[in-house]
Amino acid sequence: MSEIYLPLHGGKAPYWLLKRMKGLAEQIVKVIVLEFGELEFLKRISDPIFFQSFSNVLGFDWNSSGTTTVLTGVLKSVLNKPEFEIRVAGGKGANALNTPEEIRKFAPELNVDGEMLIKFSRLSAKADNSALIDGYTLYHHAVFFTPKHFTVVQQGMNAEEKLARRYHWSVYETIPKLEDVHSGIISERIEREVVNMLSSISRDAVKTSLDIIKDRKFKEDYEKIFSVVKFGEKLMVPRKIDWKAVEKAYELQPEKFEDLLLIRGIGRETIRALALISDLVYNTEYDKQDPAKYCFAVGGKDGVPFPVRRDLYDQVLEFMNEVLKQTDLESFEKKRAFERLHKSLKI
Repeated sequence: MSEIYLPLHGGKAPYWLLKRMKGLAEQIVKVIVLEFGELEFLKRISDPIFFQSFSNVLGFDWNSSGTTTVLTGVLKSVLNKPEFEIRVAGGKGANALNTPEEIRKFAPELNVDGEMLIKFSRLSAKADNSALIDGYTLYHHAVFFTPKHFTVVQQGMNAEEKLARRYHWSVYETIPKLEDVHSGIISERIEREVVNMLSSISRDAVKTSLDIIKDRKFKEDYEKIFSVVKFGEKLMVPRKIDWKAVEKAYELQPEKFEDLLLIRGIGRETIRALALISDLVYNTEYDKQDPAKYCFAVGGKDGVPFPVRRDLYDQVLEFMNEVLKQTDLESFEKKRAFERLHKSLKI
């Protein structure tokens, strides 16, 4: 297997490459949809290994943060057409902010509940940005949806370390409970300081956090943890809390963690503080383990990657081989695609 990195790179893919990628991507997508259906395509997109391999097969031969943004842009161009019953909303930067408007535009074409998808979009972005605190800030967000199913692929950056991390969610029919939602997270390294309130291990800490908010204990408990954890220590107490948002949360009395996250102003500082209070004041621990499932390189002396799943790579190789065989590509282009596939998944 060739090593996969996600260094943070700027710039754009050249036009000649994008044009070529779109043509090949359309061929591959058509075969997958015709042979296996739209649901299978979403399942594949929710697989970090397939996503990475798809990008390599199309000719984006280097691994970087651009893998995510370029492939998403290519798929938007290919899929947002009448011949497909799959749509892609969102993208990088300003395009991510336009996700609600794009969902509203595309939803009638597939006869889907656009407002439900917009809520899922907001919730998934808020979850990976604020409830999974791993040192990365989202700058790319894309929702893939069919008439019945949807998923999200988003990417965060650690500007200080110049690294990116891509988050893949499972495929859903309805808005999921925010617990173990990821099908995979691709990262160059495992982070040591993480607050993961999306983990089933954090279930009791989430419940405690809701109780703290609803009982108006937050401010009092927030003061208590200063005597336990000082600024600058490993689990730093957040300096800024949006107390107006906390007051709003008290007034709304959220019954579910999803409802709390969707309140404007409830961000990572508030969630981190709630996690610390749950742990240090009420002895209810949250999950401190990095949930990244696919790590391909040791990112410094503190990085300890998970083992590479060779069986998953074999499955992707077999699947893509069959898909490429069925495309209507010319023999030379098909040969080049096979070579790129086998090179990208060589073990």
